[in-house]
Amino acid sequence: MAKITYIEHSGTEHVVEVANGLTVMEGARDNNIPGIDGDCGGACACSTCHAYLAPDWVEKVPAMDDMEEDMLDFAFQPEPPRSRLTCQLKVTDALDGLVVHMPEKQM
Repeated sequence: MAKITYIEHSGTEHVVEVANGLTVMEGARDNNIPGIDGDCGGACACSTCHAYLAPDWVEKVPAMDDMEEDMLDFAFQPEPPRSRLTCQLKVTDALDGLVVHMPEKQM
């Protein structure tokens, strides 16, 4: 289980524990956290789960694959390398303490 901090664009913070094996997107969805929509259900097909990693987490998460990189082209104001699709970040103990910031809106 990992404790993840989701920060809305307004600055409102939500700190929740997310079970290993879920994705960061599912953690937001299951805890009713606004700002991560996940319209495609986690299939890496919509970019509505886009979020910005806190700078100190960019190098700590697994590298993105080509499909995620391509899908980020459709995200609202992506900021490489901080932008990630949260449906592609599988929760493990290594993500304990992860901080993600939501964009102003999802596309």
